[in-house]
Amino acid sequence: MVTAAATGEWTEILSPKKDLLDLRLHEIWRYRDLLFLFVRRDFVSQYRQTILGPLWHLLQPVLTTVMFLLVFNKIAGITTGNLPAPLFYISSLTIWNYFQACFTGTAATFTANAGIFGKVYFPRLIMPLSVVTSNLIKLAIQFCLMLIFLLYFVVTQQYHFQFGWHILLLPFIIIIMAAMGLGLGIIISSLTTKYKDLSVLIGFGVQLLMYITPVPYPLSYLENKSYSVFIEWNPLSPLVEGFRYSLFGEGMFSVPMLLYSMLCSAVILVVGIIFFNKVERNFMDTV
Repeated sequence: MVTAAATGEWTEILSPKKDLLDLRLHEIWRYRDLLFLFVRRDFVSQYRQTILGPLWHLLQPVLTTVMFLLVFNKIAGITTGNLPAPLFYISSLTIWNYFQACFTGTAATFTANAGIFGKVYFPRLIMPLSVVTSNLIKLAIQFCLMLIFLLYFVVTQQYHFQFGWHILLLPFIIIIMAAMGLGLGIIISSLTTKYKDLSVLIGFGVQLLMYITPVPYPLSYLENKSYSVFIEWNPLSPLVEGFRYSLFGEGMFSVPMLLYSMLCSAVILVVGIIFFNKVERNFMDTV
């Protein structure tokens, strides 16, 4: 049998991208096996040489819930409506932690993987996509923890839970949140190849962003307050509020605001991919 290489015929031709919209997204499907390999690598590497392993994903939201309960509920006296405060905080943290993990994980795509990018060709977008996908496992673990909280309050009759049509919103909200985290992350990743000090601000900035998003308080608490408009139009606010609404039917939710967040996520993701595509051409010269 004569192979293509033996006859001098090329089976794969790599050429530089000609314009910013030459995204070659079809290549991601061709390299899907590599995507799953990176997902496995990201998940396993988090727990290598650790004592508690995946239990760290349970410990962090539990401790944060206790802190929120003391600071915001007991000291500040912020009520959480019909939801028990611990259930309110653990549900808010479940979706927020997913966004934070996607954002911070993809924000270091170029700098953290420069060694791999410089050796072999594959669609570079595979790397941030693997981060978003692997964090779904973390989301699932924390979601199970939230269900344990819910079961406790239902069994002890401190909360009456009932299913409704709003549960169908759950996968859409998770997808929109993933797109938001991916888009913002690859924009920051593209900028940090030239401005490395931006990476220092990521952790601090995400913490500040959480406090202008209704994570430790319900959006209804801000009614009739002068600064509430800034928080309401934060595109993350309808997603966090919508996540709680999809689970419990509680909170200030509206379809127009969800569509607003969807539009913002789509715009941010497209802009992020275009930035990513531009930086990908010559980032090895600057990293």
